[in-house]
Amino acid sequence: MGFLFEFSRNHCIAICAFLIPANLLLTLLFILFAKRLRSPAQLYLAMLFASLLPLALLLHDYTWFSIGVVMAPTYILLALACVCLSLNFWAIKMAS
Repeated sequence: MGFLFEFSRNHCIAICAFLIPANLLLTLLFILFAKRLRSPAQLYLAMLFASLLPLALLLHDYTWFSIGVVMAPTYILLALACVCLSLNFWAIKMAS
């Protein structure tokens, strides 16, 4: 687990450069997908993929919190991940 934490902190810029736009894009695509009222199996599969990236962002934030880094970007990323997860759960609830 220590290797994963070190990797996350050493490559923070690259990880954030990928995860932030990918989170926003996949959440938007999932909401649009749920709006089309696909089958429940397709919706749950899409929600799984759309929820993996916010969970990865939460894990990335945790690596910074674990060493005591408490700064505005850490909280902003935490809020973004929580908003994306909340929107995914809201979309699946509205589609059901």
